[in-house]
Formats: sequence, structure tokens, C-alpha cells
Amino acid sequence: MRNTKILSILMMFVLVLGLTACGGGAASPDETPPPASSAGQSAPAPAAPAPAEPASGSKNLVVYTALNEDDILAIQKEYKAQTGIEIEYIRLGGGDLAARVQAEMANPKADVMVGGSVDLYDPLGVVGAFDPYTSPNMADIDPMFTDPNGYWNGWYMGVLGIVINTDRFDAELAPKGLERPKTWDDLLDARYKDVFVTSNPATAGGGYIFCANQIFRLGEDAGKEYLKKLDQVVHHYYKGAGDCISPVATGEFIVGMSWVHDIFKTQKQGYPMEIVIPEKTAFEIGGAALVKGGPNPENGKAFIDWLLTKEAGELNRDIANRYSVREDVAAPEGLPTIDEVDLVDYNRAKAGEMKPSVVEWFENEITANRG
Repeated sequence: MRNTKILSILMMFVLVLGLTACGGGAASPDETPPPASSAGQSAPAPAAPAPAEPASGSKNLVVYTALNEDDILAIQKEYKAQTGIEIEYIRLGGGDLAARVQAEMANPKADVMVGGSVDLYDPLGVVGAFDPYTSPNMADIDPMFTDPNGYWNGWYMGVLGIVINTDRFDAELAPKGLERPKTWDDLLDARYKDVFVTSNPATAGGGYIFCANQIFRLGEDAGKEYLKKLDQVVHHYYKGAGDCISPVATGEFIVGMSWVHDIFKTQKQGYPMEIVIPEKTAFEIGGAALVKGGPNPENGKAFIDWLLTKEAGELNRDIANRYSVREDVAAPEGLPTIDEVDLVDYNRAKAGEMKPSVVEWFENEITANRG
């Protein structure tokens, strides 16, 4: 067991480094600096119950996350108010997040991996990056949100959608006879060439889920043929699914694909945007998992438990427009309920199994041929 005094000195050193660096933003997956403490302002959170005493003597928790910056800041603020535990975090895109956790398996620096689809979590569980932990708060939640192997806990849902800049669409594409897209197949129209953007399945969880969406919707051969045809209109592939939204919002591009909750968050800022949720769309289950060998395992378990409370579900809904896995948390105001969304028959186990081969196919057949 580590000496408590030495650990305190080390953590103070990490915090000092964090304050002199850039804060809790994204770090290169090729680097392995110690996590930097982040601070920032966030929207007021719902009233919280009385702070609970940490599960261990430590007041520290290291989180690697794929959540947006303002989302993790709001969670950081609220969790400290309730528990007194300081969250230190590093943000990375889904693919980079999983790669970093796996790269650090011999010397884990994080306690918890949070955010991003559980499609990213299954392979990490298989190779031993996580300690099995099923929160007791999963007892009253649909079993579809629990890993049968115990490696991850699902705490939110997101669905894929289309984002449209209505000003540019009406000025440039409507005069060409195009109606605003309503289905995934509508995007194959050649008139979308170079005004449509999406994300790379090798680096973006949403980008891969989009590829799997088409395979489950159309079958493997037809789904891959769809992706080849779509590539003919794609201007470029962003590293993260959320990266597609701002360029469409500001009119740099006209149409994009991303997570509906992230699109909606930007739309509420007043941009000329329309959100379309196509029929047979894919969905993600956002995960949380206990990193094996992390420095603060008891605090990691307590944090996962907290994410699955009603209060945390409502906070996540209000700051990020995500659907909670809890039935007692209403859908985000202004979005359809999850029961009103036509979801594709998404085989999550198969999606995890086929990801390496699908990504390899995409890189060989699409990325390599883009010139």
C-alpha cells in the first residue's frame, strides 16, 4: 500500500503541474503526461443532496473522458459539491481514449473511463483494462444497459442524426431542386458533393457507429457499398463526431452527421440549424468503467454509482441533452422521447466484434483512395 504522505505530495505536484499547463483539455494520445486538474464555470446544476463522505480516505479521482469540456466541468463541479472529491480529468476522442487506457495498462493513471459508446469498452474489458464492477444502482435499470461481463455500466443514450444549415441549404441547394434530407439514403445525392461532412470511424466512436448503422440497416455488402457511395459527396472526415457540428452551424458546410444531443446543444445557441433523426438510426450507450489498477479504486466505484443516480441523470440531460437510462428521468425538452425514435436493430456484441475489420476495410477502401 502506498504511503499516504508520499501520495499526498505526489498529488500536489500533479495539481501544480496542471495549473501551470493548459488545464484539463485534450492531450495527444502519443504522450502520457500525468492528468491535469481542470477548473471552469458551468451552468447551475440541480439541487444536490447533502455531501457524502468519500468511500476512502483519498479526496482524489482521476477520470479519462470522451465527454465535452463543458459537460465534464459541470459534472466536476457538482460532484465536488456533493462529495468533496476533486475530479482530475483528461479529455480525448473516443478512439484515442480507448487507445490511451490500453497503452497505460502496465501503469494505470486513471481511475475511471467515462463517456463514449460502450462499443469502445468491450474490447478493453476483454484485454483486461477494466476491473469488473456493476454498480448496485443498475439493479432497477433495464439489463440492456449493463455489461453481462460486468466491465461497464451504461448511464446515458444518444442517437445519430443529420444536422443542416438551413440558411445555406435554402439559398444554395433548394434552388437545385433538393428537399432537406430525411433519410440516410437521401445523403447519397450528388448535389451534396463537398458540402457534407462526417467523422472518421478509426478515431470517432460516432463515426464507427454510423458505419455499423449502415451495415445493420442494409446488410454487410450493401452497407459497405453505401459508405463508398457516400464518400463521393463527403468533403472530409473529422477526427471526432462532434467536430462536424460547428462548421455546419456557422455555414462552412451545409450538412453533417453527428450525435443529436450535441447538435441540439449548438442549435439552442441560435444558429440556423435543423435536426433530422432518420428512420433506422443507430444509438450509443454511454459507458463508465473502473480502470484496473487505478490509484483510487473506491472513489472510482463511488463515482460510477453517482452517475447512475436520478440527480446525475437529470444533470446530464440538462447540460448535454442526453437521454438517461433511468426511466424516472424525462427526455430532454425539445427532443422526441427515445420511444418515438425509430432505432435500427443494432447488435452491440457484433458491432464490437466486427469493428477492427470494418475500420481496416474503411482505411483500405476509402481513406487510402481519397488522394
